[in-house]
Amino acid sequence: MAAAAAPVPPTVPRLDDAAAVPPPPAPRPQDAAAVPPVAVLPADGGEPQPGRHRRAPERQASYREVFAIREFRGVWFAQVLSYAGDQFAQVAIAILVYRRTGSPLLTALAYALTYLPPIAGGPLLSGLADLFPRRRVMIVCDVIRAGLVAAMAVPRMPFAGLCVLLFFTVLLGAPFSSARSALLPDVLPGDTFVVGSAIGNISFQASQILGFVAGAAVVAALNPYRTLATDALSFALSAVIVAGWVKRRPSPHRDPGKRPSLWAVSREGLSMVFGNPVLRTLLLFGWLAGFCIVPEGLAAPYAHSLHGDALDVGLLMAAMPFGTVIGAFAFGRLVPPTGRVRIMGWLAMASCAPLIGSAFDPPLWAVLMLWALAGAGGAYQLAAAAAFVQTVSPEGRARAFGLAQSGLLAVQGLGILAGGAVANLIGAPVAVGLAGLLGLCAAAVLAMSWTLRRGEVIAAARARSAASR
Repeated sequence: MAAAAAPVPPTVPRLDDAAAVPPPPAPRPQDAAAVPPVAVLPADGGEPQPGRHRRAPERQASYREVFAIREFRGVWFAQVLSYAGDQFAQVAIAILVYRRTGSPLLTALAYALTYLPPIAGGPLLSGLADLFPRRRVMIVCDVIRAGLVAAMAVPRMPFAGLCVLLFFTVLLGAPFSSARSALLPDVLPGDTFVVGSAIGNISFQASQILGFVAGAAVVAALNPYRTLATDALSFALSAVIVAGWVKRRPSPHRDPGKRPSLWAVSREGLSMVFGNPVLRTLLLFGWLAGFCIVPEGLAAPYAHSLHGDALDVGLLMAAMPFGTVIGAFAFGRLVPPTGRVRIMGWLAMASCAPLIGSAFDPPLWAVLMLWALAGAGGAYQLAAAAAFVQTVSPEGRARAFGLAQSGLLAVQGLGILAGGAVANLIGAPVAVGLAGLLGLCAAAVLAMSWTLRRGEVIAAARARSAASR
């Protein structure tokens, strides 16, 4: 039936769209009461008239746009060097300690030292990046770590000295990472931060997939001591890149004459994050990784339950990082900024739900698909990190990131330990499935809470998108 009402005057398009946007069709009579009128200025400048409202499309950053920023290229290249050097060093230390001591326990202790220091000292030392210029913190940490690792490369270094040097080398990674994370939003404004975070995530996961294999080849070709010397060189190059490519910025602390202690700064960081419902929810979203890390920690016993070999262990360990790379690329490239915030809860549940299928003893190919799918769901961490940055105050970013990172390492370690204990009782497949079930329940609770708090984050994202147009 033809519409009886007169056509509604079209919304005024932008000048560059004037020839491309046709007038909207006349509304049907039955829809007249359902569509509220919106004030629209006509083209002749007369009085506002009722019309349909169409939200301007959100602006999405591209990977090319992000890499066009010179500062980001410098920070990213320094990050890649750090990842490569750390992977090589972990393999070299494990081989070196086992050759010297022949003890699996001492080898595991040395490897554990690459995870424990950030948990113990991360929340405290991360405050340095809120007290001093973040560029300076990154350079100083890289220079000191280069010296410490160079000392580790000395052949006559005793085992105790090696452990002490390793502890402080890893400990200094906490203020460096916090300074870099807090600096990145200044380098990448708006949606470019999400895309830049996706690039960093993809780089990290790729280093996880390739690093250990390449690290073993490097150690075999150079020997452990020369590999450690190469790691020291990577820290020195990182310092040079940051010094040459990153702009000088003042300290985020606004009152240098009354600089607080690190303890006071750490306490402020705790109250700042846990006292804000939005930041607290986003932090807990990030800590869901304590459930998702269980498959990686149980890859060897899981492969054994499938009567697999070392290649199957490697495939299982690479499945979730591979899915994360694909998910991060698609999430950052295809989903608009507000869409990422809206579906974050669903993706968090999707990062745990596929793991439940592991409890039913599927074949290897099905397990790899389930774990890769769970890894792809982990792309929600990009949206959580972006929303975290948007909500926290600029002068408190480093403390907030340090707390989040230290807590993340802690829950991952506890998750692996708990998963191993449960696997001893009920087997690796059921333990992975149970971790997925518990993670799904926790993610569902957070997702329901997030629906009540995401409005202000979405409004802020739309405001930034409109301002960047």
